[in-house]
Amino acid sequence: MMQEVVPVVDGGVQGADVDPALLRELVAHLRQDRTPLREEWTRRITEAQLLSVMTPDEIFSEVTAVYDNYVDALETGSVEALEAYARNLSERIIPRGVETHEVLGVVLLLRDVLARSLFEKYQDDFGLMNRVLDAYEPAANRIAVTVGVSFVQERERVIRQQQLAIRELSTPVLKVRDQLLILPIIGALDTGRARQLTEQLLTGIRESRAKVVVIDITGVPAIDMAVANHLVQAVRASGLMGARVIITGLSADIAQTLVNLRVDLSMMQSVGDLQGGIEEAERQLSYAVTRTGDVSREPEA
Repeated sequence: MMQEVVPVVDGGVQGADVDPALLRELVAHLRQDRTPLREEWTRRITEAQLLSVMTPDEIFSEVTAVYDNYVDALETGSVEALEAYARNLSERIIPRGVETHEVLGVVLLLRDVLARSLFEKYQDDFGLMNRVLDAYEPAANRIAVTVGVSFVQERERVIRQQQLAIRELSTPVLKVRDQLLILPIIGALDTGRARQLTEQLLTGIRESRAKVVVIDITGVPAIDMAVANHLVQAVRASGLMGARVIITGLSADIAQTLVNLRVDLSMMQSVGDLQGGIEEAERQLSYAVTRTGDVSREPEA
């Protein structure tokens, strides 16, 4: 008589030749010993100093949820519910400072705790123990990978959001007065950030109808050929939108780099520092430059 086998579930955890009877016995054991196994797992997590940013009650609550999802995945062969929970858990614990190695360590500890319980249960029947482990280990490995990947993906998403926020904060387009914008750039410029800078600049010019833009690169340590070309393109695009660009804070090293790279500087106007750049911009806009002690700021006649 042909032995019944469990079909492979797309993206699931069960092998193609898992004995259903053994699988049911394995799941029944894990559910029957749920309380002591959860407690042992929690103890091992605490001893390993994992999830230290969480309270003991929080750890036990999450351990319970992960355990139940874990056993359900073993029983059904589907990891969808476990993936959803892992993503939800990651969203909650990543902002608190939980690291990837901690999550992987926690999952591997569960795998070890459950494997030890199986060794203890079937220690008198070596053949049966091997068959149970053959059913358990591939599924346990697949589950560990699922949880780990879910956490890493969520962490990468958070990092991308943080990088975007940092870039937006470090390249603000500031409206100083009517028709005058300042773009202070701080930190290293790469191609991606230079492209984003150009987009923000052109958006600012359009929204404020700017006629002059002062780009201050005092805080930029160095630039390469690709970034220099992006800077030239930003100046050219600004001109097409009716705004003149003044570059300030050009260091000797960057100036020499631009010369060595033979960057077309004919459309760029350079002024030594930001204050000088603002004064030049105001002159071009026919504003009177107010000195200390002056009361009024009237346009020149």
